[in-house]
Amino acid sequence: MSRLNIKLNLSNLKGVVRFEAAETGPVECLIIPIEANHLFKGKSGIYLDLTAFELREIKDNQTHLIKQSLPKEVYEKQTDEEKKAMPILGNVSTFEAATSEPVSSPEPIAAGTKLPF
Repeated sequence: MSRLNIKLNLSNLKGVVRFEAAETGPVECLIIPIEANHLFKGKSGIYLDLTAFELREIKDNQTHLIKQSLPKEVYEKQTDEEKKAMPILGNVSTFEAATSEPVSSPEPIAAGTKLPF
């Protein structure tokens, strides 16, 4: 069975890395602002819309580059230079795998709450 391996570099989004309080002590966290990154709040989560661009030359099983897909009104206001400067957030690679694992959605944590890890 062929599977896709997708890697995203979330540090290319607007955000900050800092330590937050948790039950086991301070933990390093990536804080990503929702509105500043054009994330979409849906009924069952917060989404980052992505677009994969097929590579002309496959290297190390990498088949696509991944960039953020912005809302139409934001994209249309960008200059050509801004569009070209959109960061590559990751890549897609193919590999063979025997099984797949289910994915679950995280539960939101209230502001000021100690993190559960």
